[in-house]
Amino acid sequence: MMIKYEPIIYWSEVDQAFIVEVPELPGCAAAGKTYQAAVQNAEVVIREWIETAQELGRSIPEPKGRLLFA
Repeated sequence: MMIKYEPIIYWSEVDQAFIVEVPELPGCAAAGKTYQAAVQNAEVVIREWIETAQELGRSIPEPKGRLLFA
């Protein structure tokens, strides 16, 4: 599965980790001690979010591409 959702990645001093949020998928977020680990964890969480939504019969938002948050 190709991940097409735009992540927002930032460093959290409180958590001492990189945080990845996926605004198009409510509640979808991951963390990692390195940038690469955070992105890899986010890819897993995105897949799991989609699988869970499918199992529950919920709609899955279409990726919108570049978001204008920054």
